[in-house]
Amino acid sequence: MIIDLTNCDREPIHIPGGIQSHGFLIAIDHKCHITYHSDNVNAYLKGAPANLLGEDVKIIEPYFDQQEPVSFIGQLITIGKVSGFEQINPFIIHIQGQPFHLIISISDDNYLLEFEPAASDHNNDIQKTIGRSISEMLADKNLQSLLNNSAVQVKNVIGFDRVMVYRFAPDGHGEVIAEAKNDNLPSWLGLHYPASDIPKQARELYKKNLTRLIANVNVLPSAIITSATQAATPLDLTCSHLRAVSPVHIQYLKNMGVQSSFSISLLYKQELWGLIACHNYTPRFIDYRSRESAKLIGQILSSALEFRQDEENQQTMERYKNAVDQLSRYMLKDDRIEDALTSHSPSLMDVVNADGAVLMLENHTIRLGETPDDDQLKDLLSWVKNNIVDSLYYTSNLSAVYPQAAPYKNTVSGLMVSTLSRELDEYVFWFKHEQVKTVNWAGNPNKPVELSPEGERILSPRNSFEVWSETVASTSVDWSNEEVKSVIRLRSEIAYALNQKAGAIRLLNEKLKQAYEELDTFSYTISHDLKNPLTAVKSYAQILMRDKTLSPQALKALSRINAGADKMNSMIGEVLDYSRIGRADLVFTEVETRTMIEEHAREIALIYEVDPTVVTIGNTPAIQGDRVMISQVFANIISNAIKYSRSSPDQRVTIDATENEQEVVYTVTDNGLGIDIKQLPRIFELFNRMDNVGDIEGTGVGLAIVKRIIEKHRGKIWVDSELGKGTTFYISFHK
Repeated sequence: MIIDLTNCDREPIHIPGGIQSHGFLIAIDHKCHITYHSDNVNAYLKGAPANLLGEDVKIIEPYFDQQEPVSFIGQLITIGKVSGFEQINPFIIHIQGQPFHLIISISDDNYLLEFEPAASDHNNDIQKTIGRSISEMLADKNLQSLLNNSAVQVKNVIGFDRVMVYRFAPDGHGEVIAEAKNDNLPSWLGLHYPASDIPKQARELYKKNLTRLIANVNVLPSAIITSATQAATPLDLTCSHLRAVSPVHIQYLKNMGVQSSFSISLLYKQELWGLIACHNYTPRFIDYRSRESAKLIGQILSSALEFRQDEENQQTMERYKNAVDQLSRYMLKDDRIEDALTSHSPSLMDVVNADGAVLMLENHTIRLGETPDDDQLKDLLSWVKNNIVDSLYYTSNLSAVYPQAAPYKNTVSGLMVSTLSRELDEYVFWFKHEQVKTVNWAGNPNKPVELSPEGERILSPRNSFEVWSETVASTSVDWSNEEVKSVIRLRSEIAYALNQKAGAIRLLNEKLKQAYEELDTFSYTISHDLKNPLTAVKSYAQILMRDKTLSPQALKALSRINAGADKMNSMIGEVLDYSRIGRADLVFTEVETRTMIEEHAREIALIYEVDPTVVTIGNTPAIQGDRVMISQVFANIISNAIKYSRSSPDQRVTIDATENEQEVVYTVTDNGLGIDIKQLPRIFELFNRMDNVGDIEGTGVGLAIVKRIIEKHRGKIWVDSELGKGTTFYISFHK
């Protein structure tokens, strides 16, 4: 296959068809018959047949020096299937007087048996030094010091010539952020490497196999052989320790002068944060136990990184949250909302890390910090109105999407805009300065194109690693997730304050009120009237389904009609509920919520066939409201939490509340699918469903109903979520 520059990310490195030849591999099926093996087996098992395919794995046992019990490999498989192979790996055997490790893992319908030397090429006793090294690593409280010391400790443990901590950027490229090396080597600290140096599929494998050893780039791999019937299904070596290396990567290492490499994955919230990348300029083999000890360093460093990063994120979130909370109090206390947002400390500037802000509200334009001038702002507003459809938009490179901003990129390279009312030209803008920086690349990041003899473009790994500098301009510091969530929360608080202050005036507008009521009545009437013909459609479909003469295709079509009628009936019911809320009068009482919440949790857990103990109910203070509507709110929110966390391995739903003199705030937290941060602003819109819910049942009406009920109670509801991690809904009730 010719690997060109456009398909490098699709190179199938998990099925390379070979292994590194410092060991050998045998794959067996569930009956312990050999289905694949490397072609170097008889180089280790002297006298063994060159072709073992189809044989019972017991055929290789006589070639081990110390006789294990008969069928001991089969017994190991049986034990591993029950307790996990990590409990038995590695198993010591001897071949011609030399100790070998047998490492067992799973590959689709096969078990991989990997045999590799049990002795490393160095004399360090990693397991004796690991404890001291970890203690010294964790002594550092500063993140950069932790990274620097981690590189030093890993070098002390495995003895490689160069050890680097390599961090991935959001676009996939990497940077060396810490380093420990031999004195005679040049420093690579601060160098950047393009994303194509470690392509996407390689990064995915680093998440599954936390260590990766390339023992000797100069030794040819051993091919994996199989039967003709199996040849169309290459052996998946994702979990293999001996997996052969892409020829492109081998050449890449040779171009660097590296003859052996070892990497340890660093994860943050199950995603690849970076690598501890180790290079040696002579061949070097590290045995399995030593690699596992080194992996422990990576896991502990990952935990430390996650703890420190979470601690930093939490401090940032608390700072932004306190600013939004204070602004909310100002808005309810001050006569003019624009003064509340701009005349105090904290102000609009403090809900994000911005250099300037502009508030356009109630026909006033108020500037804070450094902002575009009047003409520039007018043009920017026009561009936003004509091009931005989302209620929240942000970029760190404004001139790339709006070239007219180039003349004032020093002031505005980063833009975040929250739309309050497009019709009234009410917006909040935040700006970040340009941050010019020089990026030092290890060679030109643009891979050169070479042509094959046939004139086709082929991939050639870089062979020049001299420092290549690039100046990056017209960009600002990226907007963080914490800033995005802060602005979403502030937008909700501004909307609430506007409704509180302008509600009386707006409700006096009889035409608007009349139009609203007529529309509400219309939606109720048409939804109600649709039920009769829909019932008729469903009944006729059911009658026809009883006709035994109909073909299977016709019965299938009638079944779909029946299911569609049920779904439409459910949607009509929810639309009726939504319209009733507008007409219903509230009956305020003190609602004791605990029994209500417990009943909902129990019933919903039964519906979705989950263990009721996954729901933890904490503090449940009483609230003032309409009992029926409040019950509907909790039913919807708890149902979503249980429904969208069912696929989580350790499903958890927590319901709790806090209170002060002014309000009671309930929280419902799950560890389910989560919501993409870009979709958070639309979460309460009617018929809006998230992209990641797949085939999970729902109509997108429930949260719209909840929001309408909460607003009718003059309360507030907002959400915090992270995709793949879970969601928390906050519901605030006045006392």
